[in-house]
Amino acid sequence: MDLQALELIRGLKYRYFRTLDLKQWDDFAATLDPEIEARYGTHVMGSALTLDGRAAVVEFMRKNMGPGVVTTHVANHPEIVVEGDTATGSWLFEDTVIATDFGVLIRGAGYYTDRYRRGDDGVWRISATSYVRIYESSQSLADTPSHKLISNMWAPAGGH
Repeated sequence: MDLQALELIRGLKYRYFRTLDLKQWDDFAATLDPEIEARYGTHVMGSALTLDGRAAVVEFMRKNMGPGVVTTHVANHPEIVVEGDTATGSWLFEDTVIATDFGVLIRGAGYYTDRYRRGDDGVWRISATSYVRIYESSQSLADTPSHKLISNMWAPAGGH
């Protein structure tokens, strides 16, 4: 068992979510293989998303997860199998999205299925990723009169 590879892959997935949530697009891009195949099964977008290549994934995220979208992702229960310079993984995730421009709160959970590849430079990257939702819920914040977003790192100075 390659314990070092397991830890590096675990850190890779955590970094993927952290850089996504913090909108650190260059660091997010560095978690992805140049030829990544990404399949995101969100219902909010209306249909499953098929994105091929690092540039397409990063551009989509940059465009759709800008300052008007606050996200957090939590990943748990990794099951990772390493076979040489490739690996597969399954992750339970939970996400919260506050779309401030639309006054909507979205919550959900599901399972990611990933493939990883160790590059010639020795760095592990995500070469394929997809998920299946257990649930996804949406709530208008107007329906919750007591709701206040009291802190938002993406808000303009002086705003929430």
